[in-house]
Amino acid sequence: MKRVMTIGGSDCSGGAGIQADIKTFSALGVYGTSVITVITAQNSYGVQAKQEVPVELLEAQIGSIMSDKGIAVDYAKTGMLYSSAMIEVVAKHLKKHKITFVLDPVMKAGSGGILLADNALGTLIELLLPICAVVTPNVPEASVISGLEIRNKEDAKDAAVKIHKMGASAVIIKGGHLEHEIAAGKATDLIYDGEFEEISSDYIKQKKEEIVHGAGCSFSAALTAELAKGKNLRDAALSAKKFVYDAIAGGEEVSNLIVVNQVHGLRKDADRYFVLENVKDAVKMLKNTPNFKNLIPEVGTNIGMAIEGAESELDVAAVDGRIVPTKEGIHAIGVDFGVSSHVARMILAMMKHDKYRRSAINIKYSAEIIEACKQAGLLISSFEREKEPTDVKTMDWGVREASKDFIPDVIFDLGAVGKEPMVRIFGNTTVEVAGKVKRIVGIFV
Repeated sequence: MKRVMTIGGSDCSGGAGIQADIKTFSALGVYGTSVITVITAQNSYGVQAKQEVPVELLEAQIGSIMSDKGIAVDYAKTGMLYSSAMIEVVAKHLKKHKITFVLDPVMKAGSGGILLADNALGTLIELLLPICAVVTPNVPEASVISGLEIRNKEDAKDAAVKIHKMGASAVIIKGGHLEHEIAAGKATDLIYDGEFEEISSDYIKQKKEEIVHGAGCSFSAALTAELAKGKNLRDAALSAKKFVYDAIAGGEEVSNLIVVNQVHGLRKDADRYFVLENVKDAVKMLKNTPNFKNLIPEVGTNIGMAIEGAESELDVAAVDGRIVPTKEGIHAIGVDFGVSSHVARMILAMMKHDKYRRSAINIKYSAEIIEACKQAGLLISSFEREKEPTDVKTMDWGVREASKDFIPDVIFDLGAVGKEPMVRIFGNTTVEVAGKVKRIVGIFV
Protein backbone atom coordinates (compact mmCIF):
# COMPACT_ATOMS: atom_id res chain seq x y z
CA MET A 1 0.00 0.00 0.00
CA LYS A 2 1.30 3.43 -0.94
CA ARG A 3 1.95 5.89 1.88
CA VAL A 4 1.00 9.54 1.61
CA MET A 5 1.30 12.56 3.89
CA THR A 6 -0.90 15.60 4.25
CA ILE A 7 0.51 18.79 5.73
CA GLY A 8 -2.28 21.18 6.66
CA GLY A 9 -4.78 22.52 9.14
CA SER A 10 -7.19 20.70 11.40
CA ASP A 11 -10.90 21.37 10.88
CA CYS A 12 -12.70 20.52 14.11
CA SER A 13 -16.03 20.34 12.25
CA GLY A 14 -14.67 17.37 10.28
CA GLY A 15 -15.51 18.65 6.82
CA ALA A 16 -12.24 19.93 5.40
CA GLY A 17 -8.52 20.11 6.09
CA ILE A 18 -6.63 17.18 7.59
CA GLN A 19 -9.88 15.38 8.40
CA ALA A 20 -11.08 15.46 4.79
CA ASP A 21 -7.65 14.37 3.54
CA ILE A 22 -7.44 11.32 5.81
CA LYS A 23 -10.96 10.21 4.87
CA THR A 24 -10.08 10.59 1.19
CA PHE A 25 -6.84 8.62 1.54
CA SER A 26 -8.68 5.78 3.29
CA ALA A 27 -11.44 5.70 0.69
CA LEU A 28 -8.88 5.48 -2.13
CA GLY A 29 -6.76 2.74 -0.59
CA VAL A 30 -3.59 4.57 0.45
CA TYR A 31 -2.08 4.82 3.91
CA GLY A 32 -2.44 8.37 5.20
CA THR A 33 -0.20 10.23 7.61
CA SER A 34 -0.72 13.81 8.77
CA VAL A 35 1.27 16.81 9.89
CA ILE A 36 -0.89 19.44 11.57
CA THR A 37 0.17 23.03 10.92
CA VAL A 38 -2.77 24.97 12.35
CA ILE A 39 -5.61 24.12 14.71
CA THR A 40 -8.84 25.85 13.72
CA ALA A 41 -12.11 26.32 15.56
CA GLN A 42 -14.68 26.38 12.79
CA ASN A 43 -18.18 25.26 11.94
CA SER A 44 -20.82 25.95 9.32
CA TYR A 45 -20.84 29.65 10.27
CA GLY A 46 -17.14 30.23 9.62
CA VAL A 47 -13.74 30.12 11.32
CA GLN A 48 -13.95 31.40 14.89
CA ALA A 49 -10.30 30.92 15.89
CA LYS A 50 -7.00 29.49 14.67
CA GLN A 51 -3.65 28.74 16.26
CA GLU A 52 -0.44 27.70 14.52
CA VAL A 53 1.49 24.86 16.08
CA PRO A 54 5.08 25.74 17.06
CA VAL A 55 7.50 25.20 14.18
CA GLU A 56 9.51 22.86 16.41
CA LEU A 57 6.48 20.59 16.70
CA LEU A 58 5.87 20.83 12.95
CA GLU A 59 9.44 19.71 12.27
CA ALA A 60 9.12 16.92 14.85
CA GLN A 61 5.98 15.59 13.14
CA ILE A 62 7.67 15.42 9.73
CA GLY A 63 10.81 13.96 11.29
CA SER A 64 8.88 11.21 13.06
CA ILE A 65 7.13 10.17 9.86
CA MET A 66 10.19 10.28 7.63
CA SER A 67 12.54 8.54 10.08
CA ASP A 68 10.26 5.50 10.37
CA LYS A 69 11.06 3.18 7.45
CA GLY A 70 7.68 1.51 7.82
CA ILE A 71 5.86 4.84 7.33
CA ALA A 72 8.11 7.06 5.16
CA VAL A 73 5.89 8.49 2.43
CA ASP A 74 5.69 8.06 -1.34
CA TYR A 75 3.83 11.32 -1.98
CA ALA A 76 2.53 14.34 -0.08
CA LYS A 77 0.18 17.28 -0.30
CA THR A 78 0.09 20.62 1.43
CA GLY A 79 -3.03 22.47 2.50
CA MET A 80 -3.40 25.27 5.04
CA LEU A 81 0.03 26.68 5.95
CA TYR A 82 -1.03 30.22 6.94
CA SER A 83 2.24 32.02 7.71
CA SER A 84 5.56 32.66 5.98
CA ALA A 85 7.41 30.96 8.86
CA MET A 86 5.32 27.84 8.46
CA ILE A 87 5.83 27.78 4.68
CA GLU A 88 9.59 28.15 5.06
CA VAL A 89 9.81 25.16 7.40
CA VAL A 90 7.59 22.98 5.20
CA ALA A 91 9.55 23.87 2.06
CA LYS A 92 12.84 23.08 3.81
CA HIS A 93 11.71 19.59 4.83
CA LEU A 94 10.04 18.76 1.52
CA LYS A 95 13.33 19.50 -0.22
CA LYS A 96 15.42 17.79 2.44
CA HIS A 97 13.48 14.54 2.17
CA LYS A 98 12.95 14.88 -1.61
CA ILE A 99 9.20 14.46 -1.26
CA THR A 100 7.10 14.85 -4.41
CA PHE A 101 3.96 16.77 -3.50
CA VAL A 102 0.72 18.42 -4.59
CA LEU A 103 0.38 22.07 -3.58
CA ASP A 104 -3.17 23.06 -2.62
CA PRO A 105 -2.86 26.83 -2.08
CA VAL A 106 -5.56 27.14 0.57
CA MET A 107 -6.45 30.79 1.15
CA LYS A 108 -10.01 30.85 2.44
CA ALA A 109 -12.40 28.41 4.11
CA GLY A 110 -15.53 27.45 2.20
CA SER A 111 -17.60 28.58 5.19
CA GLY A 112 -15.65 31.84 5.43
CA GLY A 113 -12.41 32.79 7.16
CA ILE A 114 -8.92 33.64 5.95
CA LEU A 115 -6.53 30.67 5.97
CA LEU A 116 -3.43 32.32 4.44
CA ALA A 117 -1.89 35.47 5.84
CA ASP A 118 -1.45 38.38 3.41
CA ASN A 119 2.33 38.42 3.79
CA ALA A 120 2.60 34.65 3.24
CA LEU A 121 1.49 34.54 -0.40
CA GLY A 122 4.87 35.71 -1.68
CA THR A 123 6.65 33.05 0.37
CA LEU A 124 4.37 30.35 -1.00
CA ILE A 125 5.03 31.50 -4.55
CA GLU A 126 8.77 31.75 -3.99
CA LEU A 127 9.43 28.55 -2.02
CA LEU A 128 6.68 26.02 -2.76
CA LEU A 129 5.44 26.76 -6.27
CA PRO A 130 8.80 25.93 -7.98
CA ILE A 131 9.19 22.56 -6.22
CA CYS A 132 5.66 21.14 -6.39
CA ALA A 133 4.59 18.44 -8.85
CA VAL A 134 1.27 20.20 -9.44
CA VAL A 135 -0.60 23.14 -7.94
CA THR A 136 -4.41 23.00 -7.65
CA PRO A 137 -5.93 26.47 -7.18
CA ASN A 138 -9.60 27.24 -7.66
CA VAL A 139 -10.45 30.28 -9.79
CA PRO A 140 -10.18 32.90 -6.99
CA GLU A 141 -6.87 31.39 -5.81
CA ALA A 142 -5.49 31.24 -9.35
CA SER A 143 -6.44 34.89 -9.79
CA VAL A 144 -4.56 35.90 -6.63
CA ILE A 145 -1.44 33.86 -7.50
CA SER A 146 -1.26 35.03 -11.12
CA GLY A 147 -2.43 38.58 -10.50
CA LEU A 148 -4.89 38.24 -13.39
CA GLU A 149 -8.65 38.70 -13.33
CA ILE A 150 -10.35 35.46 -14.39
CA ARG A 151 -13.79 35.93 -15.92
CA ASN A 152 -13.87 33.13 -18.49
CA LYS A 153 -12.01 30.09 -19.78
CA GLU A 154 -9.55 32.13 -21.83
CA ASP A 155 -8.61 34.14 -18.74
CA ALA A 156 -8.10 30.87 -16.87
CA LYS A 157 -5.75 29.67 -19.59
CA ASP A 158 -3.71 32.88 -19.32
CA ALA A 159 -3.51 32.42 -15.54
CA ALA A 160 -2.43 28.80 -15.90
CA VAL A 161 0.38 29.75 -18.30
CA LYS A 162 1.58 32.49 -15.95
CA ILE A 163 1.56 30.20 -12.89
CA HIS A 164 3.46 27.59 -14.91
CA LYS A 165 6.07 30.21 -15.80
CA MET A 166 6.32 31.08 -12.11
CA GLY A 167 7.76 27.61 -11.52
CA ALA A 168 4.94 25.11 -11.12
CA SER A 169 5.56 21.92 -13.12
CA ALA A 170 1.83 21.56 -13.73
CA VAL A 171 -1.27 23.57 -12.94
CA ILE A 172 -4.86 22.44 -12.44
CA ILE A 173 -7.32 25.32 -12.16
CA LYS A 174 -10.45 23.81 -10.70
CA GLY A 175 -13.82 24.59 -12.25
CA GLY A 176 -16.96 25.53 -10.40
CA HIS A 177 -16.53 29.31 -10.07
CA LEU A 178 -16.93 30.54 -13.66
CA GLU A 179 -20.45 31.87 -14.16
CA HIS A 180 -20.77 30.89 -17.84
CA GLU A 181 -19.72 27.32 -17.02
CA ILE A 182 -22.21 27.10 -14.16
CA ALA A 183 -24.94 28.51 -16.40
CA ALA A 184 -24.18 25.74 -18.89
CA GLY A 185 -24.45 23.15 -16.10
CA LYS A 186 -20.75 22.23 -16.29
CA ALA A 187 -17.69 22.34 -14.05
CA THR A 188 -14.54 22.20 -16.16
CA ASP A 189 -11.03 21.83 -14.73
CA LEU A 190 -8.15 23.17 -16.77
CA ILE A 191 -4.85 21.26 -16.79
CA TYR A 192 -1.66 22.89 -18.05
CA ASP A 193 1.82 21.38 -18.05
CA GLY A 194 3.04 22.98 -21.26
CA GLU A 195 -0.07 21.77 -23.07
CA PHE A 196 -3.72 22.38 -22.25
CA GLU A 197 -6.28 19.74 -21.42
CA GLU A 198 -9.79 20.08 -20.03
CA ILE A 199 -11.76 17.64 -17.90
CA SER A 200 -15.42 18.32 -17.38
CA SER A 201 -18.33 17.05 -15.30
CA ASP A 202 -21.87 18.15 -14.62
CA TYR A 203 -22.17 21.01 -12.16
CA ILE A 204 -24.03 19.96 -9.01
CA LYS A 205 -26.32 22.88 -8.29
CA GLN A 206 -26.94 23.66 -4.64
CA LYS A 207 -29.63 25.69 -2.96
CA LYS A 208 -28.81 29.40 -2.96
CA GLU A 209 -27.84 29.48 0.72
CA GLU A 210 -25.80 26.26 0.68
CA ILE A 211 -21.99 26.08 0.47
CA VAL A 212 -20.01 22.97 -0.46
CA HIS A 213 -17.43 22.28 2.26
CA GLY A 214 -14.31 20.17 1.80
CA ALA A 215 -14.39 19.72 -1.99
CA GLY A 216 -11.05 21.42 -2.64
CA CYS A 217 -9.23 19.50 0.08
CA SER A 218 -10.75 16.24 -1.10
CA PHE A 219 -9.76 16.90 -4.71
CA SER A 220 -6.11 17.58 -3.92
CA ALA A 221 -6.01 14.61 -1.54
CA ALA A 222 -7.57 12.33 -4.17
CA LEU A 223 -5.12 13.64 -6.77
CA THR A 224 -2.25 12.90 -4.37
CA ALA A 225 -3.51 9.37 -3.75
CA GLU A 226 -3.89 8.58 -7.45
CA LEU A 227 -0.47 10.03 -8.33
CA ALA A 228 1.08 8.00 -5.52
CA LYS A 229 -0.47 4.87 -7.01
CA GLY A 230 1.31 5.59 -10.30
CA LYS A 231 -1.31 7.25 -12.49
CA ASN A 232 -0.23 9.98 -14.89
CA LEU A 233 -1.45 13.53 -14.24
CA ARG A 234 -4.43 13.41 -16.61
CA ASP A 235 -5.74 10.07 -15.37
CA ALA A 236 -5.15 11.03 -11.75
CA ALA A 237 -7.05 14.30 -12.28
CA LEU A 238 -9.93 12.46 -13.97
CA SER A 239 -10.16 10.00 -11.07
CA ALA A 240 -9.96 12.79 -8.50
CA LYS A 241 -12.67 14.79 -10.25
CA LYS A 242 -15.02 11.81 -10.39
CA PHE A 243 -14.29 11.03 -6.74
CA VAL A 244 -15.17 14.57 -5.66
CA TYR A 245 -18.26 14.68 -7.90
CA ASP A 246 -19.58 11.53 -6.21
CA ALA A 247 -18.60 12.88 -2.78
CA ILE A 248 -20.54 16.11 -3.38
CA ALA A 249 -23.51 14.25 -4.89
CA GLY A 250 -23.65 12.06 -1.78
CA GLY A 251 -22.77 14.90 0.60
CA GLU A 252 -24.25 15.42 4.04
CA GLU A 253 -26.34 18.49 4.85
CA VAL A 254 -24.92 20.27 7.91
CA SER A 255 -26.65 23.60 8.62
CA ASN A 256 -25.99 25.70 5.50
CA LEU A 257 -23.17 23.44 4.28
CA ILE A 258 -23.02 20.43 2.02
CA VAL A 259 -20.12 18.48 3.53
CA VAL A 260 -18.58 16.13 0.98
CA ASN A 261 -18.95 12.43 1.72
CA GLN A 262 -15.71 10.69 0.78
CA VAL A 263 -17.11 7.19 1.34
CA HIS A 264 -20.19 7.71 -0.82
CA GLY A 265 -18.65 5.69 -3.66
CA LEU A 266 -17.75 2.84 -1.31
CA ARG A 267 -21.24 2.81 0.15
CA LYS A 268 -22.73 2.84 -3.34
CA ASP A 269 -20.61 -0.15 -4.40
CA ALA A 270 -21.53 -2.00 -1.22
CA ASP A 271 -25.21 -1.22 -1.80
CA ARG A 272 -25.06 -2.55 -5.36
CA TYR A 273 -23.65 -5.83 -4.05
CA PHE A 274 -26.32 -5.98 -1.33
CA VAL A 275 -29.08 -5.31 -3.87
CA LEU A 276 -27.90 -8.06 -6.23
CA GLU A 277 -27.71 -10.61 -3.43
CA ASN A 278 -31.09 -9.55 -2.06
CA VAL A 279 -32.79 -10.05 -5.43
CA LYS A 280 -31.14 -13.45 -5.82
CA ASP A 281 -32.41 -14.47 -2.36
CA ALA A 282 -35.91 -13.26 -3.22
CA VAL A 283 -35.95 -15.29 -6.45
CA LYS A 284 -34.99 -18.40 -4.46
CA MET A 285 -37.84 -17.70 -2.04
CA LEU A 286 -40.31 -17.44 -4.91
CA LYS A 287 -39.04 -20.64 -6.52
CA ASN A 288 -39.55 -22.41 -3.19
CA THR A 289 -43.04 -20.98 -2.65
CA PRO A 290 -45.61 -23.65 -3.57
CA ASN A 291 -48.23 -22.48 -6.07
CA PHE A 292 -46.48 -19.15 -6.72
CA LYS A 293 -46.84 -19.90 -10.44
CA ASN A 294 -50.59 -19.34 -10.03
CA LEU A 295 -49.87 -15.62 -9.52
CA ILE A 296 -47.75 -15.16 -12.65
CA PRO A 297 -49.56 -13.11 -15.35
CA GLU A 298 -49.51 -13.88 -19.06
CA VAL A 299 -46.72 -11.35 -19.68
CA GLY A 300 -44.60 -12.96 -16.96
CA THR A 301 -43.39 -11.67 -13.62
CA ASN A 302 -40.32 -9.76 -12.58
CA ILE A 303 -38.99 -8.66 -9.23
CA GLY A 304 -36.39 -5.98 -8.68
CA MET A 305 -34.66 -3.64 -6.27
CA ALA A 306 -32.97 -0.27 -6.69
CA ILE A 307 -29.83 1.02 -5.03
CA GLU A 308 -30.16 3.89 -2.58
CA GLY A 309 -30.75 7.15 -4.44
CA ALA A 310 -31.35 5.38 -7.77
CA GLU A 311 -31.56 7.72 -10.74
CA SER A 312 -32.11 5.45 -13.74
CA GLU A 313 -33.01 1.93 -14.84
CA LEU A 314 -29.30 1.06 -14.66
CA ASP A 315 -29.56 1.45 -10.87
CA VAL A 316 -32.23 -1.26 -10.59
CA ALA A 317 -31.40 -4.98 -10.38
CA ALA A 318 -33.97 -7.51 -11.58
CA VAL A 319 -34.32 -10.91 -13.24
CA ASP A 320 -32.80 -10.95 -16.72
CA GLY A 321 -35.86 -11.58 -18.86
CA ARG A 322 -38.94 -12.64 -16.89
CA ILE A 323 -39.94 -15.16 -14.26
CA VAL A 324 -42.11 -17.71 -16.08
CA PRO A 325 -43.82 -20.96 -15.08
CA THR A 326 -42.62 -24.24 -16.61
CA LYS A 327 -43.48 -27.92 -16.10
CA GLU A 328 -40.42 -28.22 -13.87
CA GLY A 329 -41.36 -25.16 -11.79
CA ILE A 330 -40.40 -21.50 -11.87
CA HIS A 331 -37.81 -20.44 -14.43
CA ALA A 332 -35.56 -17.38 -13.97
CA ILE A 333 -32.25 -16.99 -15.80
CA GLY A 334 -30.19 -14.62 -13.66
CA VAL A 335 -30.07 -11.27 -11.91
CA ASP A 336 -28.34 -8.08 -13.07
CA PHE A 337 -28.66 -4.30 -13.20
CA GLY A 338 -30.43 -2.60 -16.07
CA VAL A 339 -32.13 -5.70 -17.47
CA SER A 340 -35.80 -4.89 -16.84
CA SER A 341 -37.26 -1.56 -17.87
CA HIS A 342 -40.73 -2.56 -16.67
CA VAL A 343 -39.95 -3.32 -13.03
CA ALA A 344 -37.41 -0.46 -12.91
CA ARG A 345 -40.08 2.09 -13.91
CA MET A 346 -42.37 0.78 -11.17
CA ILE A 347 -39.68 1.13 -8.51
CA LEU A 348 -38.34 4.51 -9.64
CA ALA A 349 -41.89 5.88 -9.71
CA MET A 350 -42.55 4.68 -6.15
CA MET A 351 -39.22 6.04 -4.87
CA LYS A 352 -40.38 9.55 -5.80
CA HIS A 353 -42.99 9.16 -3.06
CA ASP A 354 -41.04 7.00 -0.59
CA LYS A 355 -37.29 6.71 -1.11
CA TYR A 356 -37.12 3.62 1.11
CA ARG A 357 -39.53 1.55 -1.01
CA ARG A 358 -36.89 0.35 -3.41
CA SER A 359 -38.42 -2.99 -4.43
CA ALA A 360 -41.41 -4.28 -6.38
CA ILE A 361 -42.92 -7.28 -8.16
CA ASN A 362 -45.79 -7.57 -10.62
CA ILE A 363 -48.33 -10.40 -10.31
CA LYS A 364 -51.60 -11.12 -12.12
CA TYR A 365 -54.87 -9.46 -11.18
CA SER A 366 -57.99 -11.12 -9.86
CA ALA A 367 -60.59 -10.10 -7.29
CA GLU A 368 -59.52 -13.09 -5.19
CA ILE A 369 -55.86 -11.96 -5.17
CA ILE A 370 -56.88 -8.46 -4.08
CA GLU A 371 -58.95 -10.00 -1.29
CA ALA A 372 -55.94 -12.08 -0.25
CA CYS A 373 -53.86 -8.89 -0.14
CA LYS A 374 -56.43 -7.34 2.19
CA GLN A 375 -56.42 -10.41 4.45
CA ALA A 376 -52.61 -10.23 4.53
CA GLY A 377 -52.94 -6.76 6.03
CA LEU A 378 -51.51 -4.88 3.03
CA LEU A 379 -52.54 -1.32 2.14
CA ILE A 380 -54.16 -1.33 -1.31
CA SER A 381 -54.75 1.39 -3.88
CA SER A 382 -55.43 1.55 -7.61
CA PHE A 383 -55.56 3.72 -10.71
CA GLU A 384 -57.72 3.68 -13.86
CA ARG A 385 -55.84 3.36 -17.14
CA GLU A 386 -58.76 4.92 -19.03
CA LYS A 387 -57.99 8.22 -17.28
CA GLU A 388 -54.30 8.17 -18.11
CA PRO A 389 -53.19 11.38 -19.90
CA THR A 390 -51.48 10.93 -23.25
CA ASP A 391 -48.34 12.87 -22.33
CA VAL A 392 -47.23 10.88 -19.25
CA LYS A 393 -45.50 7.62 -18.47
CA THR A 394 -47.94 5.03 -17.16
CA MET A 395 -46.11 4.12 -13.96
CA ASP A 396 -45.18 7.69 -13.06
CA TRP A 397 -48.78 8.74 -13.40
CA GLY A 398 -50.31 5.55 -12.00
CA VAL A 399 -48.18 5.46 -8.84
CA ARG A 400 -48.79 9.18 -8.29
CA GLU A 401 -52.56 8.68 -8.65
CA ALA A 402 -52.57 5.68 -6.32
CA SER A 403 -50.42 7.41 -3.69
CA LYS A 404 -52.37 10.64 -3.24
CA ASP A 405 -53.77 9.79 0.19
CA PHE A 406 -51.24 7.24 1.51
CA ILE A 407 -48.29 5.13 0.41
CA PRO A 408 -49.72 1.73 -0.55
CA ASP A 409 -48.14 -1.73 -0.37
CA VAL A 410 -50.20 -2.83 -3.38
CA ILE A 411 -51.27 -0.93 -6.50
CA PHE A 412 -53.51 -2.55 -9.09
CA ASP A 413 -55.31 -1.55 -12.27
CA LEU A 414 -58.00 -3.27 -14.32
CA GLY A 415 -56.14 -2.89 -17.61
CA ALA A 416 -57.27 -1.33 -20.87
CA VAL A 417 -57.36 -2.21 -24.55
CA GLY A 418 -54.24 -4.28 -25.18
CA LYS A 419 -53.17 -3.90 -21.54
CA GLU A 420 -53.41 -6.83 -19.12
CA PRO A 421 -54.79 -6.05 -15.63
CA MET A 422 -51.95 -6.06 -13.11
CA VAL A 423 -51.12 -6.06 -9.41
CA ARG A 424 -47.89 -4.53 -8.15
CA ILE A 425 -46.51 -5.17 -4.69
CA PHE A 426 -43.94 -2.82 -3.16
CA GLY A 427 -41.52 -3.02 -0.25
CA ASN A 428 -38.15 -1.89 1.05
CA THR A 429 -36.30 -5.00 -0.15
CA THR A 430 -37.08 -7.81 -2.56
CA VAL A 431 -36.89 -10.34 0.26
CA GLU A 432 -39.60 -8.35 2.03
CA VAL A 433 -41.66 -8.27 -1.18
CA ALA A 434 -41.22 -12.02 -1.69
CA GLY A 435 -42.39 -12.51 1.90
CA LYS A 436 -45.57 -10.56 1.12
CA VAL A 437 -46.13 -12.69 -1.97
CA LYS A 438 -45.68 -15.84 0.10
CA ARG A 439 -48.38 -14.65 2.55
CA ILE A 440 -50.73 -13.84 -0.35
CA VAL A 441 -50.18 -17.26 -1.93
CA GLY A 442 -50.95 -18.95 1.39
CA ILE A 443 -54.28 -17.10 1.61
CA PHE A 444 -55.20 -17.21 -2.07
CA VAL A 445 -54.61 -20.91 -2.82
